[in-house]
Amino acid sequence: MKLPLFPLQSVFYPGETVPLHIFEERYKQLIQDCRKEALTFGIPVFINNSISYGTEVQLVEVVTTYNSGEMDVVCVARQVFKILSFEKQLHGKLYAGGDVEFLEMENDANDDLRKEVIQKVETLYDLMDVPFTQTSPKQFNSYSLAHKMGLSFEQEYELLLMTKETDRLQFIKAHLESTTNILSEVNRTKTVIEMNGHFKNFDPLDFQDFKP
Repeated sequence: MKLPLFPLQSVFYPGETVPLHIFEERYKQLIQDCRKEALTFGIPVFINNSISYGTEVQLVEVVTTYNSGEMDVVCVARQVFKILSFEKQLHGKLYAGGDVEFLEMENDANDDLRKEVIQKVETLYDLMDVPFTQTSPKQFNSYSLAHKMGLSFEQEYELLLMTKETDRLQFIKAHLESTTNILSEVNRTKTVIEMNGHFKNFDPLDFQDFKP
């Protein structure tokens, strides 16, 4: 399938709302074409000076159009794709495009794993003193909190390429465990440092228990 392409140094997951500020002429043209022809377009992830994978998005609304022609638009992310070919300019257009192949996704995770991940997210948020909204395991998926647990850009990209929900949740679970362990140790160290110099009740040693 051929898609118009709008490369960005960002990762978007299926189902995610994508707000974009459009200011380049080529992308103004792309948005106008999307409005006229109900096109979808792809946002390939620019990483390591290349583009290989990305997410198809669909225009939902042009929120604001400025006098300059710049626009604020809202899109929704749909499917993850692999780029098979890339053209800097599609025929008769200002914007890029290319042939893509959509990845087959498997929603193979069980509720027990979902519950476990939700609990670990809640533990992390508690440690950070950040409010956590309870989520039902049946409504929860790996994408819903992927941007909200401190993954690096590289880790977010790695997650995007995983086709099985079980693999994505296991990846998130491992990240949460390591992050929680680090934060717990930081908090313990902080407590020890803050206690230093305070008056404490020490239990004196009973030297009768010692033998020379």
